[in-house]
Amino acid sequence: MTRVLVLGENTFPFHAIDEKRDAFAAALEGYDVTITTDRDALTGEYDVLVDYLTDSSLTDEQLDALLTHVESGGGYVGVHCASDLTSVAADDPDEVLDHNEEPFPELRELVGGHFLTHPEDSEFGVDVVAEHAITEGVDDFSVFDEPYQVAVDDDLQVLATMDHPDLDEYPVVWTNEDEGRVAYISLGHTDEALAHDSFVTLLRNAVDWADAN
Repeated sequence: MTRVLVLGENTFPFHAIDEKRDAFAAALEGYDVTITTDRDALTGEYDVLVDYLTDSSLTDEQLDALLTHVESGGGYVGVHCASDLTSVAADDPDEVLDHNEEPFPELRELVGGHFLTHPEDSEFGVDVVAEHAITEGVDDFSVFDEPYQVAVDDDLQVLATMDHPDLDEYPVVWTNEDEGRVAYISLGHTDEALAHDSFVTLLRNAVDWADAN
């Protein structure tokens, strides 16, 4: 059975993993799933990491463990806030977020893209643009979620794009096989999105694809 580590945090109420725990558990039913805020779990044993961190600050040991995991053939599936590679917890207690000027470089290279900004939550379309194991069984669909505007590398394989009335066709699902079994899905902010059948299928397919064993 595929061992899936879902890593999140409760630092930011809008992405609190405790609020998303039941949704991830339901979406990944049938896998050996650990849902945790303990970043030291990156140094443990698992087959696929599902990354739901907003603040991607890691110790050297944690980062080395993650990169070694992928380099050794382990899977990485970033979900939604995993591409926010500039936000960090604020030192000022009156603030929620602070921002680095540049994305965490090793994680930016791993993911192959990063979050720029987003408008308010809205209904938008997701267009499947490539046949792939991750998009198998998924047709074009619409979802109410937080639409992420992202910057991405040219050599990614984009599998689905955004159909939003006010935004460009930003990538929504991609793989970065130059780095390994790496996939990213920008959906997953709202409860509706996390429970959407198409999102669940994409997530499960991505975990299966990322698990090379």
